[in-house]
Amino acid sequence: MRPGYLEYNSPTLRQRTQKAREILRACRLCPRQCGVNRLEGERGFCQTGSTAPVASYHLHFGEEDPLVGKNGSGTIFFAGCNLGCVFCQNYDVSRGAETAAQAEPGHIAQIMLDLQQHGALNINLVTPTHVVPQILQALPIAIEKGLRLPLVYNCGGYEEVETLALLQGIVDIYMPDLKFAHPDVAERLAGARNYPERAGSALYEMQRQVGELECNERGEALRGLMVRHLLLPGDLAGTREWLAFLAHRISTRTYLNLMDQYRPCGEAHSYPELCSPVGSKELRQAREEARRLGLTRLDQREPPDLRALFPRL
Repeated sequence: MRPGYLEYNSPTLRQRTQKAREILRACRLCPRQCGVNRLEGERGFCQTGSTAPVASYHLHFGEEDPLVGKNGSGTIFFAGCNLGCVFCQNYDVSRGAETAAQAEPGHIAQIMLDLQQHGALNINLVTPTHVVPQILQALPIAIEKGLRLPLVYNCGGYEEVETLALLQGIVDIYMPDLKFAHPDVAERLAGARNYPERAGSALYEMQRQVGELECNERGEALRGLMVRHLLLPGDLAGTREWLAFLAHRISTRTYLNLMDQYRPCGEAHSYPELCSPVGSKELRQAREEARRLGLTRLDQREPPDLRALFPRL
């Protein structure tokens, strides 16, 4: 299966890019709807201007098995974030848009090509929501120079459907990390009271665009929806509600990674409810509930060796 973006001609990609760039004039890329003119250097919640802040890129072996394959997922970590959870496990990166290296479209394209040359199974765009226009600008340059890998949109779920629509047929694999099922929790821990509503709408759109996960004979992801859900202490994430949403409104065939690696990071120590870890009991209960609801495509990996996750190019 060829990556979807190879089916589009250059004028179509340019048109999508132009629409995305226009959104930056009064930025409404995400549900924050900041309204700042990023093309003139103004910065809203994500603290990102007209260029894309790249924190790092490398072959990543700690992602889900369908994304890793033999040689790893070609991961590009963008600095800055449109969600800003107080417990972010990549806190320095998510808050570091202003200090990260600013990448022009040609540079982003070259990063994609470098990852491909080193054997990456896909191009894994981590925290891409606030830099969709910059990614779209880079893509035709990379295609012209031979990019042929599936694109993974690895996000926090706080998405604007209007922005996702610009990616239809371009993104092959959507991988949102569902955060909060309750508005009060989303407001307290991310200042995003409308997170449950917007994440739900985003999931509908992602499923509509790419459908259930499809893999090749080697189990490598080609196209479709993959969902992550980080368990939080005291069920702050609303795990049961999200599992029911996936089973009843998306698909019982949704590929789901229930994650128990939460630990207090960032500003979490200022929030008493976030100071305890999540254990194997909570994970076991979540998996049992998922199976009860008919969700059977559960990621079953053992926790990876953290020392092996980040080999540099």
